[in-house]
Amino acid sequence: MDARLEQYESKMTKTLDNLKEEFSTIRAGRANPHLLDKLRVDYYGTPSALQSVANISVPEPRVIQIQPWESKLIKDIEKAIIGSDLGLTPNNDGKVIRLVFPELTEERRKDLVKDVKKKSENAKVAIRNIRRDANDTIKKLNKNSEISEDEVKVLEDSIQKTTDKFIVDVDKITEDKSKEILTV
Repeated sequence: MDARLEQYESKMTKTLDNLKEEFSTIRAGRANPHLLDKLRVDYYGTPSALQSVANISVPEPRVIQIQPWESKLIKDIEKAIIGSDLGLTPNNDGKVIRLVFPELTEERRKDLVKDVKKKSENAKVAIRNIRRDANDTIKKLNKNSEISEDEVKVLEDSIQKTTDKFIVDVDKITEDKSKEILTV
């Protein structure tokens, strides 16, 4: 890829990475500690990542166990979990919080797949917007006589091929996540 277009490929890569990160927070009936990545807990007046104030483990396929470094954090952690969009009810025994993941209903699985497809479509739109920005830059370079018409064609072809590659990648990870969610 031409050096002038590398920044656009980098932006597309970031878009794809962001989508993968979003998908990792969608639960598919199995306990995944990444679901808690976005949770913040008030720790001495500072919103802190849950991972920085507690040990998180998966002792069973459908249970996440959270063991705070300080037992007084249990209430704050429970409040953060209840206030989140996880839809889980924390259970605690005074030392450890357990999150039990119920089997997903067929309807809930279909809703999650719709959500995955919506996020996927947003990523594709973002990638196409990056392509448009790249094409605008190419046209400006041509207008300012910095590149020839032939170079415009080559650069536009290059950015289109890159766009197509990223769209295929988005479709692939979307299909994989949908299969994971629909697998009982």
